[in-house]
Amino acid sequence: MTSSISPQWAEATEAVEQAASVLIVTHINPDGDAIGSLLGLALTLRARGKKVDAVVDGGVPDFLRFLVGANTVQGKLKRGKWDVMISSDSSDEERAGLAGVYGRKHSARVINLDHHPTNTYFGDIFLVVPEAVSATEIVYLWLEHMGHPLSEPVAIALLTGLVTDTMGFRTNNVKAATMGLAQKLMEAGASLYDITQRTMVSRPFRDLQLLANAFPSIKLQGTIISGVVTQDDLKRAGQHEATDGGLVSQLIAANEAVIAVVFKELADGKVELSFRSKPGFDVGSAAFGLGGGGHKQASGATIDGPLDVAIARVMPLLQAAAAQGLATTA
Repeated sequence: MTSSISPQWAEATEAVEQAASVLIVTHINPDGDAIGSLLGLALTLRARGKKVDAVVDGGVPDFLRFLVGANTVQGKLKRGKWDVMISSDSSDEERAGLAGVYGRKHSARVINLDHHPTNTYFGDIFLVVPEAVSATEIVYLWLEHMGHPLSEPVAIALLTGLVTDTMGFRTNNVKAATMGLAQKLMEAGASLYDITQRTMVSRPFRDLQLLANAFPSIKLQGTIISGVVTQDDLKRAGQHEATDGGLVSQLIAANEAVIAVVFKELADGKVELSFRSKPGFDVGSAAFGLGGGGHKQASGATIDGPLDVAIARVMPLLQAAAAQGLATTA
């Protein structure tokens, strides 16, 4: 991992100002911060007269389609050429999927905008701010540097990322400044109630069905709690996305657990990992060692299967992370 580089606000602003065409991509299996930052940037740059293509492998998840501009996001990328590509909320090149691979090959310059401490500093211009609680916070800071006014649709997109990546302002990296930013976005027209309801409270029945299917797999081994979501679980629940239905967030709530992991079986035979941890326990390093990334308390990776092989590979790493955390907090 490359040492940190101060955010290059002026260089990034100059690059997009000089560009006629801009491509924006974000990470596979996108969450609220991925789509919020993608659309916040797309709406802003279109307002500044740029031709913008916004792409994420598989398109926008259903629960985020309420965001303005969601219908303009492409689910695949097969043609085009751009002056600048912006990779948002992706800690490494692989995380941006096939859209990222094509975009990097067909863009003159790449801006890396991200808040993950595990960022590998790929690209040409860096807006990497590890202390930011979300990628949308970085987008807001960039808008301030540009002197660009905050429209209501952009404020809604940015608050969506802020809410979802802090689990409703419940993560331990939330600061007074985080709440101040939320206030500014609300003053610009974003409804905290509406965004929280849409992204964290309401859910389709198929998510509940998936949880019912996956619950029998839950195990508590020492201080590590785990669950498994198989392709059969997904099909029986009518799910077409590689999701855990919110299982990992429920598992980490167990009093006896300091680390939670969900193993999701993908259609191509690989296994997607979702990690969560209590404060003082670092799962980000384990994710990075597996080729993924994220934060100390929330991270993930995708590794080769089958499931039993993936579980045997990952559990010792999490046991070591739990032991290290316990030694540190003792």
